[in-house]
Amino acid sequence: MSSTPAINISDAESHVMEVLWRAPGPVVAEQVVVALSESQHWQTATVKTLLNRLLKKGAIAAQKDGRRFLYTAVLPRQAWVARESESLLQRLFGGRVAPLVAQLGKQDKLSPTDIRELRELLDSLDDDQKAQSQAALPHC
Repeated sequence: MSSTPAINISDAESHVMEVLWRAPGPVVAEQVVVALSESQHWQTATVKTLLNRLLKKGAIAAQKDGRRFLYTAVLPRQAWVARESESLLQRLFGGRVAPLVAQLGKQDKLSPTDIRELRELLDSLDDDQKAQSQAALPHC
């Protein structure tokens, strides 16, 4: 895994993080409220509480700008997704990906596009492994 420290983020906090990850730069609390207004219907106080929790956890940083604070994500989204994915695989499928994909297939959660992309990914991974195996063979 990466050297990013493990930071546990709740479902509610993840909505706030998504806003910060998508933002092109630092944002104020009011911008987060507006971004989440349709999907979450949270009051400004709720968003500020979530921002403070994330700040204490070290997932975000805040810089004073006059009478307000500008917030930016410190925790990279990819690091969070990798850790959450690994946690899900370990908890539910013993660390194995195939049972997860089988479960999704049984529930009709895989579209034809998903299946095509999975085939392409598997072919690419297979090609990479073959190339690595060939490179590891001694050359006489």
